Amino acid sequence: MLVQKFSDVYMKFKMHFYQEVFNQISAREASLSTVEVFCVEIIHALGRPSVNEFANFIHVSSPNAAYKVNSLIQKGYIKKVQSETDKREFHLEVTDKYYKYFNLSQSYIDEIIHRVENRFSKEELEVFDRVLDVTLNELMPEVDIPSTKLAK
Repeated sequence: MLVQKFSDVYMKFKMHFYQEVFNQISAREASLSTVEVFCVEIIHALGRPSVNEFANFIHVSSPNAAYKVNSLIQKGYIKKVQSETDKREFHLEVTDKYYKYFNLSQSYIDEIIHRVENRFSKEELEVFDRVLDVTLNELMPEVDIPSTKLAK
């Protein structure tokens, strides 16, 4: 029962995300492919990765990742920013254009959290918060995303 409920919640979040991706793509004449949307979302979630870090995360070669990155730079959704500590190193950052068009999940998450806060007691919310914290920090080690990014 718990497995099915968790799967259903996860599926609803994914399906909402996919609806929004396709809605944005069709509304904007497909300036980004679906794969490019996923790439820019991953770059955002990784929190200023280098091209190599991005490549390693999605398990592709550095040249393949560089090709994807350059396409996203040309389209204005990400930019390369030189490291202040090591001038040879560059980090990828999403641009305002990304936030304007493709930060698809956050408003839906905010809406769901608002509904949760209105539905449950303070004590229930505290338990829910603990369950989410343990799930995030202990039960999902396969996905290594900087916690500062996840906290937003």
